[in-house]
Amino acid sequence: MTLANRAFDIFFVLLFLPFLLPAIILVPLAILILDGRPVLYVSERMNSPKQGFNLLKFRTMHFDPDDQGVSGGDKEARITKTGAFLRRYRLDELPQLWNIFKGDIRFVGPRPPLRHYVEKFPEIYGEVLKSRPGVTGLATLAYHKTEERLLSVCETAEETEEVYCRRCVPRKAKLDLIYAQNQTPCTDIHMMCVTMYRKIPIH
Repeated sequence: MTLANRAFDIFFVLLFLPFLLPAIILVPLAILILDGRPVLYVSERMNSPKQGFNLLKFRTMHFDPDDQGVSGGDKEARITKTGAFLRRYRLDELPQLWNIFKGDIRFVGPRPPLRHYVEKFPEIYGEVLKSRPGVTGLATLAYHKTEERLLSVCETAEETEEVYCRRCVPRKAKLDLIYAQNQTPCTDIHMMCVTMYRKIPIH
């Protein structure tokens, strides 16, 4: 990650933090009161083909010690009412400000994959992870609804895995590589604005 990209991310963390602080305080209190502990969900993700880190989110599902892989229809029953609201507005991702501040991820970039998929598709992620992963990005904005639709009808973990690997991984990788070839501070700001706009309810 370049010094300019690092400065970009730190600037926006400090800019957004005062506005997001009330939600950062209230959301964990709501989870604690309505759903109990733990408040945070910690998942190992990869920001290079070899380097993992702990990605932080607010918990949106009932805990399952055997949980693995991406979320599909097979996990839908585990989503709490609080979690469904947080996911709708991406409030569950607020703790990732800490990951951005630490330099684990950026605001904009490919979504950080699970180690399992990096090891399963080394050729794909060897290229994709030349860019530091981010909270949002071209693939997230352009393909998220399609991915959600494809996975929501999967009834088993095996079906979710098969659909994700066959239909989602290669298509998202193509979009991530297009982003990498065209990345500028202006494109990053544009994608951040689009992400925030999509999560503001318009009546």
